[in-house]
Amino acid sequence: MTAYDTMPFHLETERLVLRPWVESDAADFCALLSERGKGTPTVEHIRTSIAELLTATSTTGIALLPIQRRDEGDFIGYCGLIIGRSTVEEPEIAYELFQRAHGRGYATEAAGAVLKAAVATGRKRLWSTVGAWNTPSLRVLEKLGFERDHVSMEDNGEVVWLTRSLP
Repeated sequence: MTAYDTMPFHLETERLVLRPWVESDAADFCALLSERGKGTPTVEHIRTSIAELLTATSTTGIALLPIQRRDEGDFIGYCGLIIGRSTVEEPEIAYELFQRAHGRGYATEAAGAVLKAAVATGRKRLWSTVGAWNTPSLRVLEKLGFERDHVSMEDNGEVVWLTRSLP
């Protein structure tokens, strides 16, 4: 366990609801991951991944949460805090949305809610890592006050590391 408060696991914005994973999210999560163009994982594999996410949440007190549009009730992606390439003390903010949900401000709105949740835990800094090619994601983070820290080279290309101090 950490010295930080547990992140709220139910977040609401004007248009979105972020909530804990349920087994019935597996098919939508598979469809989202298949948009990456690297094949489609099986629903059973994703159910296992969801169970692992829930276990990690109970251990770390931070969560990656499914995003639903409030009015439509449909799953459009995920957003939350992860350890990723960082630490539980200074986690990464991560998000991914269906392509059909791009360009509508949903990522900024969801990540803004997660940012407030991170502040509530008592953390002082967050990280994010984004492929250098992903200009829209870099814009989202810049809108939220993240600043470029450095760039690293990984197997899949350049990765931009951004950071944001929290109040």
